[in-house]
Amino acid sequence: MGDRTHIQQGWRRTGLWLAVVALFGLIPRPLLAAEEGEGNENISEVLIHHTADGYYVALEPFVTIELPRIFLVRTSEGSWRLDAFGSTASALHSGRYVADYEGHRYESSAELEELIAAHHHLYAELHPREGELVLDLSITRHYVFGLIAALLVLALFIPVAQRYRKGIGRTTAPRGVLQNLAEVFIVFVRDEIARPNIGEKADRFLPYLLTAFFFILFCNLLGLVPNLGAATSNLAVTGVLALFTFIIGTIYASKDHWKHIFWPPGVPVFVKPILIPVEIMGLFTRHAALAIRLFANMTAGTLVILSLIGLIFMINALFGALVAWMSTLPSVLLTLFISAIKLLVAFIQAYVFTLLSALFIGMSVAEHDHEHHEHEEEAGNEPVVHAVPTSDGARVVVHG
Repeated sequence: MGDRTHIQQGWRRTGLWLAVVALFGLIPRPLLAAEEGEGNENISEVLIHHTADGYYVALEPFVTIELPRIFLVRTSEGSWRLDAFGSTASALHSGRYVADYEGHRYESSAELEELIAAHHHLYAELHPREGELVLDLSITRHYVFGLIAALLVLALFIPVAQRYRKGIGRTTAPRGVLQNLAEVFIVFVRDEIARPNIGEKADRFLPYLLTAFFFILFCNLLGLVPNLGAATSNLAVTGVLALFTFIIGTIYASKDHWKHIFWPPGVPVFVKPILIPVEIMGLFTRHAALAIRLFANMTAGTLVILSLIGLIFMINALFGALVAWMSTLPSVLLTLFISAIKLLVAFIQAYVFTLLSALFIGMSVAEHDHEHHEHEEEAGNEPVVHAVPTSDGARVVVHG
């Protein structure tokens, strides 16, 4: 009994000391945070740099690869010049360009060397010393990630296509894990997305839908790899994908589609001038929403994960190392949970984009037999004549 009491008193003393230490750690320390935070990057800047596009690929903690810079410049004499450099640093070393960073222009060689030494040139905006920058054709990291995703799609489906060309999967059962897995997704896109939304013409648009589905899926999955990113978190990439859907729907649109837009049937004439602009706007806004939906969903997941990790450093700056260590486990567990959800979202967003693309294409290529419906309505409005016999053998005509 005495040993139990001694143990309980020991636990109470330990708990009291932990409470005191935790209370001390929870006291905000803005002055100390300011001293320790000198030279550290702002959390918001870190979030922006990791989610925004850039001219480098950061394979931290190993190396940062700078990407080629290509500029189309119009000189002061009015001629055109194409400048190509292997990296941002080499463009600044050439002496032809200056850098703008955080509201300050770096022009002299000493300033540019200082900027490059601090690695801030990666986030700077470059301008030619002479002339006018017309177009920036530089390679960006989202372009690189999109190119990697495209190459992975080719690496996956070229062997599968060769097997189908040999008859494997057509005259015989599919062979191998790769072909069976690919066929599951192909059949899913064909039977659950393309044919229900497009109908008889679905096979004509199936190659585009399959390409869009797998390209988006691989882009989304690359965003889950550390130090890489999703090309679909760039609005330009999702905008081009939505533009492809719009172009295909416009080229293959039926006459009924244009009739519904520029002269909606079944609507009073005085309402048509109001409805026509709405239909034209809807043609563009639904494709714009298609691009924004994919972009927003992929960007949001990255921001949430980076914010949860950033909480550890924010708590360390405000409350100290002890509280930061205590918050590490919850932050990491939440990050793992969000990462698992993001894995699910990677498949869902590929499915949703392909589904909506098939729906929009199906709406464009659909044909409606308006004359048949009009004849049915006219036939329905005609009176029905019934001849009813009477007891004396006469017939009475009854109009329905």
